[in-house]
Amino acid sequence: MKSTFRIVFFTLVFLTGSVHVFAQQAQKQGASNEAGKVIHLNKSEFLKKVFNYEASKELKYLGDKPCVLDFYAHWCGPCRMISPFLDQLAEEYKGKLYIYKINTDQERELASAFGASSIPLLIFIPMDAQPQASRGAMPKDDIKKAIDAVLFGKK
Repeated sequence: MKSTFRIVFFTLVFLTGSVHVFAQQAQKQGASNEAGKVIHLNKSEFLKKVFNYEASKELKYLGDKPCVLDFYAHWCGPCRMISPFLDQLAEEYKGKLYIYKINTDQERELASAFGASSIPLLIFIPMDAQPQASRGAMPKDDIKKAIDAVLFGKK
């Protein structure tokens, strides 16, 4: 009985320590995801980082860099097609913009608020101009051109 108790006790101590280490790693990784990585947002994060549509009807972007919003779903073939492009562009534009992904199946209210009935829906939000949207899959070069033109004013 004592040996069973010891095994259970030490297993619990080990698991608790492992969970703590994994939580610290996830927290560090989450902090670094904003530099060169696509960032997945839920509603509460969206309200803090992008636009609090519950507090204001006028779109006031809350970020410190331009962003691209990608409304997607896992089952959507065109969404899966552009996902690697967005990962590559996040790395390419590291430190210059954010690329946020919103899962329309998990965040139905957000999808509805932004008219994401047809996906993928990319919304390009510059710092000081009107956002522009694009529906459907686009080649990487076209997404890059849109980023340069809409977010950075390059032609």
